[in-house]
Amino acid sequence: MPKFLIEREIPGAGKLSSADLHAISQKSCGVLRTMPQVQWLESYVTDDKIYCVYIAPDEQAVRNHAQQGGFPANRISAIRRMIDPTTAEG
Repeated sequence: MPKFLIEREIPGAGKLSSADLHAISQKSCGVLRTMPQVQWLESYVTDDKIYCVYIAPDEQAVRNHAQQGGFPANRISAIRRMIDPTTAEG
């Protein structure tokens, strides 16, 4: 199934408390329980954005999750390949 990187513009995201992040995560997981075809892998919090990695059948499924959860999804990019230091080995 395709993997997507979602860019969420959330001013002050890096200053969100642990309790805030817990609540956001719970909300996301609650929506995901109704969308078994969508899987949240991980998220990265920066100063003003949160980048999330999801597995989903298509971009629309990711958008539906964002809409149902009340989350921004400012940019959704399909992940085509992954590279890391082992890629240099051959």
